Amino acid sequence: MKIKWEDGFKISVRVDRGTAVVSANREGLLSLAEQLAALAKETQGSHIHYDENNSLEEGSAELIIERTE
Repeated sequence: MKIKWEDGFKISVRVDRGTAVVSANREGLLSLAEQLAALAKETQGSHIHYDENNSLEEGSAELIIERTE
């Protein structure tokens, strides 16, 4: 699966009292939308792993989105 990013994207993830909160600018939301649509076409068990080393803002919690069924 090819991961595409819109120029200028910013995405952060934090956990607040047990709730995952994803915050993103317009470019970040468009990037996530395209990646989720691509993930939906993949096979069960496929996933995208986001962390501050490859896509999220510094200090973000890791986020894994997995395709099931």
